[in-house]
Amino acid sequence: QVQLVESGGGLVQPGGSLTLSCVASGNIFSINAMGWYLQAPGKERELVARISSGGSTNYADSVKGRFTISRDNAKNIVDLQMNKLKPEDTAVYYCAAESTTGYYGGRADWGQGTQVTVSS
Repeated sequence: QVQLVESGGGLVQPGGSLTLSCVASGNIFSINAMGWYLQAPGKERELVARISSGGSTNYADSVKGRFTISRDNAKNIVDLQMNKLKPEDTAVYYCAAESTTGYYGGRADWGQGTQVTVSS
């Protein structure tokens, strides 16, 4: 029901900044929360940041104070502002959307991912 396209990844020096953007299409008004997740080589996908439809946010401990997640009022775009980047932030970043499918049900949709590399 929801398609997600990420952009903004690339190569950045340690201590630098990068902004990722995710554009949602389809049944966007069914979306509740949106978030960013990362997957490093040889590791499982894990939460970076999440934002609810009401604006509440959650961050991984490793990015608190450095990353900021935001979304527009139409709930069709979610951004991740990344500051003070570290080499350990290097990973593929995926955008996710959580949607309501019924009175009690829900589903998650994922983007294709965008590579972030932090290196000198």
